[in-house]
This record gives sequence, C-alpha cells and structure tokens, in this order.
Amino acid sequence: MEIGRVVGTVVSTVKSSGLNSFKLLVVTPLAVAEELSAVDGIGSYVAIDLVGAGEGEVVLVTKGSAARVSDATNVPTDAAIIAVVDTVQIGTQNAYSKA
Repeated sequence: MEIGRVVGTVVSTVKSSGLNSFKLLVVTPLAVAEELSAVDGIGSYVAIDLVGAGEGEVVLVTKGSAARVSDATNVPTDAAIIAVVDTVQIGTQNAYSKA
C-alpha cells in the first residue's frame, strides 16, 4: 500500500463493463517523512475509486493483485483507492491532518 494525493479524474465513455460503476482518479504518490510531499521521479497513475475520494484528498492505495475488485473478477485493475486518510502520525509528530 502507498499514500497518494488525488490530483485529477479520468473520463472514459468506453471501458470494461466491470468498471462502469467506478470513478477513475489520477493519483500522485506521496513520501512520508516529517510531512507528506510528492515523491520525486515517480509519476502519477490511474486508480479505481472504491471509497468515494475526491480531488485533493490524501488516500491509501493498494496495487497489484490486491487491487482486484472481488465482484468484478474479469476486470483488469492495477491500483485501487481503499481509504481516505484523516491523519498520518510519524512518531510523536503529525505528518498530515485532513482538518
């Protein structure tokens, strides 16, 4: 799993039928340190949204076989947004807070 920020949406009028009920969102990976920041040298990617995330939100993404949607076994998915992050705490410091 990795933490990322939703930076955009993908609109597709023609796609695999199993994806019809999902939003496609563009996610930029974030590095976790004293605060969250964009990861250098790693590009953004498209993920299906399983939780109703919105643009600008920090999200938790799973990739690979863990990103498969259980009720859509024949749908090719490589990344899925599985949570909207409220806070990230590293040690005793808050690296991110949604509020």
